[in-house]
This record gives sequence, C-alpha cells and structure tokens, in this order.
Amino acid sequence: MRALSRLIFGFSALLSVVYCTVIPLERAFPLNKRVELSQLIARDQLRHSRILQGFVGGVVDFSVQGSSDPYLVGLYFTKVKLGSPPREFNVQIDTGSDILWIQLSFFDSGSSSSARPVSCSDPMCSSEFQTTATQCSASNQCSYSFQYGDGSGTSGYYVSDMLYFDAILGQSLIANSSALVVFGCSTYQSGDLTKTDKAVDGIFGFGRGELSVISQLSSRGITPRVFSHCLKGDGSGGGIMVLGEILEPGIVYSPLVPSQPHYNLILQSIAVNGQLLPIDQSVFATSNNRGTIVDSGTTLAYLVQEAYDPFVSAITATVSPSVTPTISKGNQCYLVTASVNDIFPPVSLNFAAGASMTLKPEEYLIRSGFYDGATMWCIGFQKVQGGITILGDLVLKDKIFVYDLAHQRVGWANYDCKFNS
Repeated sequence: MRALSRLIFGFSALLSVVYCTVIPLERAFPLNKRVELSQLIARDQLRHSRILQGFVGGVVDFSVQGSSDPYLVGLYFTKVKLGSPPREFNVQIDTGSDILWIQLSFFDSGSSSSARPVSCSDPMCSSEFQTTATQCSASNQCSYSFQYGDGSGTSGYYVSDMLYFDAILGQSLIANSSALVVFGCSTYQSGDLTKTDKAVDGIFGFGRGELSVISQLSSRGITPRVFSHCLKGDGSGGGIMVLGEILEPGIVYSPLVPSQPHYNLILQSIAVNGQLLPIDQSVFATSNNRGTIVDSGTTLAYLVQEAYDPFVSAITATVSPSVTPTISKGNQCYLVTASVNDIFPPVSLNFAAGASMTLKPEEYLIRSGFYDGATMWCIGFQKVQGGITILGDLVLKDKIFVYDLAHQRVGWANYDCKFNS
C-alpha cells in the first residue's frame, strides 16, 4: 500500500476529508485456460456492437488480478458489497456503459433492510446522458431496459441501497465507509449475458453518465470526479483501479470529445519509428459511428482500415530484413528468432493537445506460439471496416490511465504496475 499512497492524489490538503475508492479487478476467463484469438475477437466484436448501439473525497482502491496475455484473459471484474446486511458480488468493469446492475437471482432487494425502490418521479429516473433506457411501470417504479447490438440485453428495476467500500484517508488510514447508490436489479438477461463462463453477477458501469457510480459518489463529494487504473502487463498480471486520481510525473493529458457517452479522444496521427504514416486525419473524426475510444473492457485493439493498412505496411517494411513475414488465420504475423524489442520499432499514437502515447512492440504485437524454431508474433490491432478505433488492454497495459471527468480529459504515463495488495 506504500506504493499506492505515493501515487494517489486526494485533492491535496483535502485528502483527510475526501474519500478515494479503489476496486480489485480480476479476469473472467480463468488464467489456466488458453483462449483462442478468434474467441477474443468475437467477444470484442459483441462488446463493440453494444457501444455502437448507443442506448440511450477519499481514495478507494481495488487490487487487480489477471493477465494481459490475450490468450489467457477475459473481462476484468471486481467485488462490490451491497445491501444490509452487506453481500459481496462479482461485477464486470465496463467503461462502455453507465449503470451498476446485479442479477436478481443473486441480489434480492426484499432481503436488504436498507433497499428502497426508485420511483418514476426521482431525478435519477429521468437522467438524460446515459447509455440505458428508463421507463415507468404501472406501480410507479423506475425500470430500465436496454438491448445490445449482438442481441443480448437486460432489463429490471432500479433500487437505492448501501454500497460499502474501504476509503484511504490521509497517507495510511483506511476507514470502512458506505454510501447510498442507485443501481439496477436485473430480472431478465438474454444472449451473451446468460453464458455461465462469464463468472460475474452483474456489470459495473464506469461510463460518463449521471447514473454511473463514479458520477453518483462524486456529485455528493464522497469521491473525486476522477478514476484511474494501472494494469500490469507481464504474465503474473495484477494492478489497481482507483476511484480518485493517481499522480505521476510525466502524465500527459488529452481532452475528451464533448457530449459523447464514451471516453472518446481525438487521435490525430500515427508514427512508426518516428515517421508519420500517410493517414487522412478525417478517418479518426468523431461522429455517431466513428472516432477513437479508450476502453479497458476490450481485450485487443482495433484500427479503422484506412489507418490499419499503412500501419501494418510500415511495420512489415521496417522489420522484413530481420524476420519472416507470414499470414496466420488472416492476421499479419512474423516469425522471430530474437527479442522483439531489438527488432520492432516504437509506435506513437498522437492525440490532441500534443499528447503522445508511445507503444512498445509488446503493446501492439501478440505472441501466437512457435513455428519451425521461431516465435510467431502477430499484429495485435484488428482491422475495422469503418467504425470506431478502440484502444483496449493490449495498448492500456503498463500505463497509468486517469479518467478526469472534472476536467474532461484522459491522461496516461508509462508505469510498472506492480503493487502490493
């Protein structure tokens, strides 16, 4: 916790009175089970269809478990305690949606003495900037329903109940804390949400809408209006997620695109080995179904075709004298007999406000096995035929990321995300 205390910013002198929340994250796919790349792409595609569907204090820190190896990972999840008496639930971390919801089969609001239904007249029921659709039942109870682009969906009703968490006050004091939050009791799930291998009881939305827990807590001064994560990239995995701001010298910030439900940034150009690629900047422009999103719930990374083709061509041209290019299952791969860090060039993603994100080879390549005495490495970015460029865990690992909603910006810095739990 000492390393965490050095990093977490609690509003300077106000740290003793403002809470900052940290959430432990784990992977939904077991670490001892190999997952095929095609499964990861399929899961990401389902998630991206949901994103494109567009339905309308102190520091709390959670230790992270899981690996960034794309063949061994799934979704991040954390544990939350809700109700009176408190019960613990595993919930998927999702920056692409707003609400926290729990399956009714796991959380029965009737068994919690502090649970209260949310009426249709409650301001939370008419929140406009969110990714879920609210409706009123005949009993004047605020309900929700949303359908994902892959055909899966959920519906249920909102309740207000206690959320319990440990808050870090000052440099070392940890206090048991709680707050009333509005979340969903899901009475129905369909499609991918019904699969038992997801190993979660619900979804924890970290979107920008008013119904997200970070928005609810920060609006009452319980936590800052900012959250951060640092995902460890080597085989042992780990890291932290913080309801609060992590401070580290070298963090650069780029503004969020206004009036968007997701964490959209303005990507302006891409450079390989210091050379800008011939990409028309307009392919990254934000619209209803285009733009660039930072999404920790996506395993890989996705580039629009107009950027993907010159990106792969530049990488291949740079390394061809030292490796053997090959195609594997439709992906551009390379047979490598030495360290990729000695052969492959750095890649720079350049964003608005002069913020550059430098990617090491293992942050745009994935190891795909061995062939004829060589290691096969493949381009980890997947081609998107139009649509949204999405920066997932492949890119986000080994960096501090700060989602600063108060100042409408996202920041990052390279960091060794090894934290003692």
